[in-house]
Amino acid sequence: MRIMVASDIHGSAFYCEKLLDAFKREKTDKLLLLGDILYHGPRNDLPEGYAPKKVIEMLNAIKDKLLCVRGNCDTEVDQMVLDFPVLADYAILYLGDRLVYATHGHNYNEDKLPPLQKGNILLHGHTHVPVCREHEDYIYMNPGSVSIPKEGSAHGYMMLSDKTVEWKTLDGEVWKRFEF
Repeated sequence: MRIMVASDIHGSAFYCEKLLDAFKREKTDKLLLLGDILYHGPRNDLPEGYAPKKVIEMLNAIKDKLLCVRGNCDTEVDQMVLDFPVLADYAILYLGDRLVYATHGHNYNEDKLPPLQKGNILLHGHTHVPVCREHEDYIYMNPGSVSIPKEGSAHGYMMLSDKTVEWKTLDGEVWKRFEF
């Protein structure tokens, strides 16, 4: 199974549309959103094309294809307008025999680990910086940000499969690949 992973849309209809174009191009079954969907937050500037109501409309249109965890900018008010669950603090997925602990990153992260076993993957957004870092007992991965990338990174997403992970720009260019 292949899953697209994205984080930190922050209400940008401009970049949400590019993400959904990439989702169609990738022909995957599911899109996992790692939080911060509608609101830009007090520490971020408004992203290009900030239009949360348009983001609501675009994402509700594909609600059956979405998995989502709650970000620090997501609230119960957001759940009232989104037709898919957005308030879970984490999700557990499996890539082959590897457990993937998916969360936003503001509660669980490299400094405060969730319950992981050797070989598990900690997957989170929040920092807006794409990362793949192998630790002795687990692997940490971050797709970066769809709308407000930081530290010179690209607007992008990740593709997960049982054997590989690819970090891609919204145009589909692979710029990093990790194989299990």
